[in-house]
Amino acid sequence: MTDRSTLATQFLTSNGLGGGTVTLLAGDASNRKYFRVRDVPGQPDAVLMDAPKERGEDVEPFVKIADFLTAQNLSAPLIYAKHITHGFLLLEDLGDDLFSTVCADDPAREAALYQAATDALIALHKAPPPQLDPYAPALMADLAAQSVDWYALGHEGGVDPARRDAVSTAMQHALAPFAEDFTVTILRDYHAQNLLWLPTRDGPSRVGLLDFQDAMIGHPTYDLVSLLEDARRDVSPETQEATLAYFIDQTSRDPAETRAAYAAMGAQRNLRILMVFARLSLHFGKPDYVDLIPRTWAHLQRNLKQPGLATLREAVANALPEPTPSHLTELKEKCGTHPTRS
Repeated sequence: MTDRSTLATQFLTSNGLGGGTVTLLAGDASNRKYFRVRDVPGQPDAVLMDAPKERGEDVEPFVKIADFLTAQNLSAPLIYAKHITHGFLLLEDLGDDLFSTVCADDPAREAALYQAATDALIALHKAPPPQLDPYAPALMADLAAQSVDWYALGHEGGVDPARRDAVSTAMQHALAPFAEDFTVTILRDYHAQNLLWLPTRDGPSRVGLLDFQDAMIGHPTYDLVSLLEDARRDVSPETQEATLAYFIDQTSRDPAETRAAYAAMGAQRNLRILMVFARLSLHFGKPDYVDLIPRTWAHLQRNLKQPGLATLREAVANALPEPTPSHLTELKEKCGTHPTRS
């Protein structure tokens, strides 16, 4: 079997980029990797996505959503070439100005950048969505309850089905009042490390979009939660409140209902992230993600203060341990020891 390095070289050569300088640009929690390709005379810099099918990756959803986003004049990277079978895409290079980097270099720009990201979301929500699976309350509740399967597993050593069911039932009940509003495209990983600042472009297109292949149909506040309750960086409370208020004002949504929905979506998302980070350590042998759990837990606790989430708050308190130093140490010490959750 031809190794991926050789396949990648063949793919680049067939698309006029053979002999270029190839450097690792990024990897993520999945099995995808990204490489920058430059120094090819007469060719612009490009990004190679390496998404091996044999490791569960599939580039076709990325292509579908990228084409949809660019059709809405939003700044997904253009796709220069693709090899679906081998799992390679050659993408437009949108640069290095990630929101996370820009905000770290100049914190005073945070509020303006997050308002621009909200404008891009609002533009996305105005577009009739493509054919996508629904991110419906039943599915969301099951994913939230998987926090018991993985995050609690690292401490308890087993799974309590009754506690898991209580979290799932309470989560679905919390989401049910907003079910009729699950009508827009959500990108599901809309945060500062997946957004690029493109100041030479206009309006919502100033926000470059990455990592959107898991898009579904969901609630308008879901990606706003992803943006403001970032698992990887602290968004200032002032920016969080100003951005949420801006979203409500620009969309003419009912403030009380929007804030209630935002808290419910936030609780679900943060429970799911607890599951993901614990699983990345316990199952996939990536312990560094455990260090992000305390911030996610803090977001979850703020969400659960919403009066309408009292039942979920009780279920979570009964099912999930606080991320004490000892619990986080256990998650790391058991790194890679659970091929399944049982």
